[in-house]
Amino acid sequence: MRKLLSLFLITLIMGLLLLSPVACNHSNAKPAKHKGKAKKAVAKAPASAELDTVDYKRRMEAMYQADSTFTPPKTPFPKKGALLPYNRIIAFYGNLYSRRMGILGELPKDRMLKKLQETVAEWKAADSTVNTIPALHYIAVSAQSKPGKSKLYRMRMPFKQIDTILSWAKSIDALVFLDVQIGQGSVRDEVTQLLPYLKLPNVHLGIDPEFAMKDSRVPGSKIGTLSATEINDAIDILIDVVKENHLNPKILIVHRFTRPMVTDYKNIKTCPEVQIVMNMDGFGSKPLKRATYKNAIFSELVQFTGFKLFYKNDTAGSNTMYTPAELLHYRPIPIYIQYQ
Repeated sequence: MRKLLSLFLITLIMGLLLLSPVACNHSNAKPAKHKGKAKKAVAKAPASAELDTVDYKRRMEAMYQADSTFTPPKTPFPKKGALLPYNRIIAFYGNLYSRRMGILGELPKDRMLKKLQETVAEWKAADSTVNTIPALHYIAVSAQSKPGKSKLYRMRMPFKQIDTILSWAKSIDALVFLDVQIGQGSVRDEVTQLLPYLKLPNVHLGIDPEFAMKDSRVPGSKIGTLSATEINDAIDILIDVVKENHLNPKILIVHRFTRPMVTDYKNIKTCPEVQIVMNMDGFGSKPLKRATYKNAIFSELVQFTGFKLFYKNDTAGSNTMYTPAELLHYRPIPIYIQYQ
């Protein structure tokens, strides 16, 4: 399994030292106590006081590239201040405990941030129709190959590490995404404990069905799955965060590279407070990645789309990694690009 080595590595290291409005339901999730130093950073959004719905529709149509063969899903207009589709987000993904889990963690801070800014510049040059902003996508809850103290096969990263990521992001005006791999835990519990950070305007959320295990299976032994109900748990929490703290809409990234990873996709809530990105998370050759995007993302479109690029796994053998210009020919055009 493609991330199994990373799971064992992080366990070892830690052992030594982690478009018509739609009504939405709400959760009763309560904030966890927080001892870290959560910090703010600048998030870019439309400057107008109210959402220009005509402009929003135009931008969504351009992104979807709809024609007689394709009808985009109908989703609510977002609250004012929404980041999408006005911005394309370029994110570096990883964890500070492992150099194998992504570019964030593999490279030293200064080299990583410089490379991220250079990558953002490449995307700006490729597409001037949208603003391009950087992000750090940090694995805040990592699935584990051993049960650990919680017996849930997951490890929560120390809040001081999240504080470090926030500090790095602030230095380049980047967004922060906190990613959750629940193991045998629950989406609600793992997202709730991150509430002190999700209340910050520049912090958003990611959830990874690959490591959501059922039937007592060990993460990495089989590809996991999340239902619409479980994904909606995260959405409900984000709705409350936005409303209670008078924030701009939050973004939820859901990783996916097979259909079974997400069940009942038509029941995933779309609402003004949360913008949903289904992120194509598979690696390999360009034809394989295109097929995966069509099968797992385009065919079961929810709202926005993302695309992950792997510096190592996408370039094995004679393979080459997709360029910005090539991905701009996709339909829908990905609005979130993640590099691992």
